[in-house]
Amino acid sequence: MWSGPRNISTALMRSFENREDTFVSDEPFYAHYLQQTGIDHPMRKEVIEAGNSDWDEVSQYLTGIIPQDKSVWYQKHMAQHNLPGVDLDWTGRLTNCFLIRNPREVILSYSKKYEITSVYQLGFPQQFDLFTKLRGKTEIAPIVLDSKDVLMNPNNMLQKLCEKLEIPFSDKMPSWPLGKRDSDGVWGQYWYGNVEKSIRFQAYQKKEEEIPKEYTEIYEECMKYYQQLFEQRIH
Repeated sequence: MWSGPRNISTALMRSFENREDTFVSDEPFYAHYLQQTGIDHPMRKEVIEAGNSDWDEVSQYLTGIIPQDKSVWYQKHMAQHNLPGVDLDWTGRLTNCFLIRNPREVILSYSKKYEITSVYQLGFPQQFDLFTKLRGKTEIAPIVLDSKDVLMNPNNMLQKLCEKLEIPFSDKMPSWPLGKRDSDGVWGQYWYGNVEKSIRFQAYQKKEEEIPKEYTEIYEECMKYYQQLFEQRIH
């Protein structure tokens, strides 16, 4: 599942983890991203120490046997972790989905936690590039899911997603137990406050705030990628 920051990717990970047949992985390329870029994210040292910074080793693991004898592997990936020049050929051996969210809502949420200096921080160009790469190989558009659609009607969208993935829908997916998970990344204590308090997908609420003027150009650039992916979404 290729998402960007401040989306519902962790809630969706909770949803899949609540299935009996699913193993989940939380942002396995985060350590590599921080190590290579030098970006000073919260808990940078802890993330690098807890993870694997070798891109090839991680990608080899992700295309191997599904752990714990499970039949489904939900891999939560952040598209912004795909740095220029990294090998993405391994993605062709998996079923790829793209989770998108309106850039306005992403920017309003992310800017409360961290300063935005580039469109590449938000993952929209990387999502579109990988989507284009995968569609070019198979001539079949990968699965695209918009977070608003999920929040407006979780049961319906989860059923449609499972149908596209050719896996049975589980009635355990729309809700999950409260609290933290051993599968959460160490950064969860900084970023996962809301999802740790959740037991289901929260109802969609439109944000009424205006985007700060300094982010207008970034917003407009993100929208170019978002709109093209939005047109391909399942709904």
